[in-house]
Amino acid sequence: MAASILADTIISISDLKRNPMVAVAQGGGFPVAVLNRNHPEFYCIPTESYKALLDKIEDLEMNALADSRAKQERIAVNINDL
Repeated sequence: MAASILADTIISISDLKRNPMVAVAQGGGFPVAVLNRNHPEFYCIPTESYKALLDKIEDLEMNALADSRAKQERIAVNINDL
């Protein structure tokens, strides 16, 4: 079965086991596809990239929530009543 490789850099699982930090460095901040028998098994990304990815997902979820509430009836609130 053919699989798409969604990274510009690839490394074998054997090379990853030998020196994991080289695998991360080879990607230059971008994902590295880790191959097992020439089939992509997983992607290795640096912590900064992972954090940025999680932040982006959170932003998308918050935007979807805001969009879903945009058409709700507005309730008038006086700040002094709070």
